Amino acid sequence: MNEDIELKDPVLPLGRPTLGSAGETGDWRTYRPKFIEENCIKCYKCWLSCPEGTIRVDAHGEYPYIDYVYCKGCGVCVHVCPGRKKQKALEMIPE
Repeated sequence: MNEDIELKDPVLPLGRPTLGSAGETGDWRTYRPKFIEENCIKCYKCWLSCPEGTIRVDAHGEYPYIDYVYCKGCGVCVHVCPGRKKQKALEMIPE
């Protein structure tokens, strides 16, 4: 680091969420989550933990659903899912 440079107001670059087609996943995803409704207890942990915000819940409190256009296939939703009787409501399947 150059100690001769004085920063008065250091600014950190911030990323912005992508909008529209720029945020679409494309064809590079190798695995995607598959929803198994009968194992869902509607805890919505998958919805809360999705880093891309691609898991949706409608206003009527129905089961969550996944927007595969934007889902990156990271598997966080599968990891946090408690499921019913130790049977997860999400599993990763090959694309």
